[in-house]
Amino acid sequence: MKNILITGGSGLIGQKITSLLEHKGYQVAWLSRSSQDQMSFIWDIKKQEIDPEALEWADAIIHLAGAGVAEKRWTPERKQAILQSRTQSTALLLRGIEKAANKPSTFISASAVGYYGMDTQTKLIDENSPSGNDFLSQVVVAWENEVKQIEALHIRTVMLRIGIVLSSKGGALEEMLKPPVAAPLGSGDQWMSWIHIDDLARMFVFALEKTTLQGIYNAVGPNPATNQQLTKEAAYAKGKRYLGIGVPGFILKIVLGEMAGMVLGGNRVSCQKIQKAGFHFEFFELSPALKDLFSR
Repeated sequence: MKNILITGGSGLIGQKITSLLEHKGYQVAWLSRSSQDQMSFIWDIKKQEIDPEALEWADAIIHLAGAGVAEKRWTPERKQAILQSRTQSTALLLRGIEKAANKPSTFISASAVGYYGMDTQTKLIDENSPSGNDFLSQVVVAWENEVKQIEALHIRTVMLRIGIVLSSKGGALEEMLKPPVAAPLGSGDQWMSWIHIDDLARMFVFALEKTTLQGIYNAVGPNPATNQQLTKEAAYAKGKRYLGIGVPGFILKIVLGEMAGMVLGGNRVSCQKIQKAGFHFEFFELSPALKDLFSR
């Protein structure tokens, strides 16, 4: 495989994967709504249009596209955008691949640990655990069902259910450390299954290159942390004041609405399956991971 097509390439994870792939000598192009500095092909998810040359060019596809789940309050319109940005983009890729004379050999798709539900408490979750019944679970189930249709074309398909991605340039850490004083959310006892962004990018490349890999894998680190632990250690690494009194859950529900379930609930997710497949983490423990991020 030489030519790698990425959807959602301009995002935090997409840029990291692009950099890693180019460093390894791959040719990388993004599927974008408009021309980018990065080599790109054009698609329009709403109009269900895609440059057919993109799919003829690609030896493999890494599918990351999807509206951010935590960027805006969950109005009915926003919930529809979160769902359709994932299902319609995947359906568009499916139709393009079906028409392509030279089909990609590999399809690597992002997914999310939200599949299991926003709060699975202390139970250790693996890839065989059932789906939840909340909004995010329904989104991930619908998303994965679309990806499975691509797998049905006899294309090697891997889905990585991503946990909380730790990066100093955005995402969960940035939101946690925005207030003047860092504090846990709710009880602070809820589990957060985190992964360092470098390990996540390496995992996508591992899934791309290990041609025997197929199916669903949890993309989380080996040692989940509680919300209180993650907040406290992130504040320490950032040099920010930490307050051990949690933000009351009822206030978060007033401010965030239904979305509050994401931060008041939690998941303790296993990564044993991807480790048994041969993936090696660089960041096992929370403190070294945070130290690495904030020392850059």
